[in-house]
Amino acid sequence: MDAHRPAPDPRTYLDGLVTRSRTPGLQYLAIGAAGPLFDYYGGWADLRRRIAMTPATTMMAYSMSKTISAAAVLQLVAAGRVGLDDPIERYHPTPYGAGITLRRLLAHLSGAPNPIPLRWVHPAAQHATFDEHAALAAVLAAHPRLASVPGAHYRYSNIGYWLLGSVVERASGMSFAAYVAAHLLAPLGIAPEELGYAIPDLGRHAHGYLEKYSLMNLAKGLLIERQLIGDYEGRWLRIEPHYLNGPAFGGLVGTARGFGKFLQDQLRPQSALLDPATSALFSEQQRTTSGTPVPMTLGWHIGDRAGTRFHFKEGGGGGFHCEMRVYPQRGLASVVLSNATAFDVKGCLDTLDPEFP
Repeated sequence: MDAHRPAPDPRTYLDGLVTRSRTPGLQYLAIGAAGPLFDYYGGWADLRRRIAMTPATTMMAYSMSKTISAAAVLQLVAAGRVGLDDPIERYHPTPYGAGITLRRLLAHLSGAPNPIPLRWVHPAAQHATFDEHAALAAVLAAHPRLASVPGAHYRYSNIGYWLLGSVVERASGMSFAAYVAAHLLAPLGIAPEELGYAIPDLGRHAHGYLEKYSLMNLAKGLLIERQLIGDYEGRWLRIEPHYLNGPAFGGLVGTARGFGKFLQDQLRPQSALLDPATSALFSEQQRTTSGTPVPMTLGWHIGDRAGTRFHFKEGGGGGFHCEMRVYPQRGLASVVLSNATAFDVKGCLDTLDPEFP
């Protein structure tokens, strides 16, 4: 079956992706404002030990985390704790000079550089003693030049969102992870076991996998920390449990159901997290200083599927690939999480999402 053709039955289609080794395992959820419409959990969380993927299996979200980081910043804007046009230097020193504002960081208009971040990780065993602030300082020192003039061009930047995590900490007086847990996850009834910045139980956490026959596998020594590279398990190379160095740019760990609760809130007439004006801001397309529209809101990327606009955020890295979407006009949201680096998340959602009203 071609992954880009409508599936006659969602469960059959997803079973087929697993049995044809497109990914060891995956989770998919379609949800409306009133609750879930369809969910799926199939394949393997751990190939070697034959541990099945379940609704409670956690996976790495990587850059899908950025949208929730943006919501945290916008909460603080609504509370008057920060200003969208405040310079980043008010909250964290950088080598980039004037012109980088919080608004531009949120919309990837800051001009901050974006070196490949795959090595900005550390093993799970080292997480308790890891110094995030030293890691960020080292990255800023190693990449001190802007990629473009602030406001002039859309340029994706992980560094930009890592800096926004510092803004949340400085403005709230809390660690970034603690702020998100208290002010975004808890109000939606999202338990730490469903979504958070720590692996809640290694026994319920999926192993990530890299395709044996792939260009990334050939270059893995340059892209992935060697201590995270495990053994081959059939056509897959296991990636050992790890954390990202900056939670704000990609640190969430969770389940489709955890993300589903956040997506459901985005579909309600009144969000529990953001007031109406802030919700509108969260969905508003941004522009360069010359007035050119960019494919971003203040936290969401903007996509189009057969004339239907949607907001989305993709995430991927060593062993995992995921994407979530919100279709405001349809009252639908969806999320797919997989434990394969190159799994086609776009094709999966393009195929499945039209199946739900």
